[in-house]
Amino acid sequence: MSTITTATTTDIPELTMLINSAYRGETSLKGWTTEGHMIDGQRIGPDDLMEQMTDPDAAILKHTDDNGAITGCVYLKKQNEKVYLGTLTVSPLLQAQGIGRKLLAAGEEYAREIGIHTIVMTVITVRTELIAWYERRGYQKTGEIVPLDIPERFGVLKQPLDMFKLEKVV
Repeated sequence: MSTITTATTTDIPELTMLINSAYRGETSLKGWTTEGHMIDGQRIGPDDLMEQMTDPDAAILKHTDDNGAITGCVYLKKQNEKVYLGTLTVSPLLQAQGIGRKLLAAGEEYAREIGIHTIVMTVITVRTELIAWYERRGYQKTGEIVPLDIPERFGVLKQPLDMFKLEKVV
């Protein structure tokens, strides 16, 4: 039976491979969440995941299959009176099977459990299919558009990109 639990530092190698395979590189092309056509390089490194996991205001939830393999994850960080939700990841080979919806619901439940009722996220503006997916789940554009400005360790932009800020009250 698949489960969603909090990731730990022992999960870092598997999470690093999963996130990078879902967003960048050849494997990412098998799923619909790839950023490979817009951004080169790795999406995240082990040190970045360690930093996120050791932040007392953050958590990474992981989805595991019946064999204990990590098949998805989501990053959550308390930011004042909101929770930032990011890096919602599902293995490109398992997308469109409900794992992303389960992780999104678990992230919303996490926010409620810590007493916060607003989730905020950013999505690259040209990712219309992904924005539509979030909108079908109750997320709305706030009207705020922010430039995507990433440190080189998170990839190299192939073109200038902006992000919509989306929010949902949970």
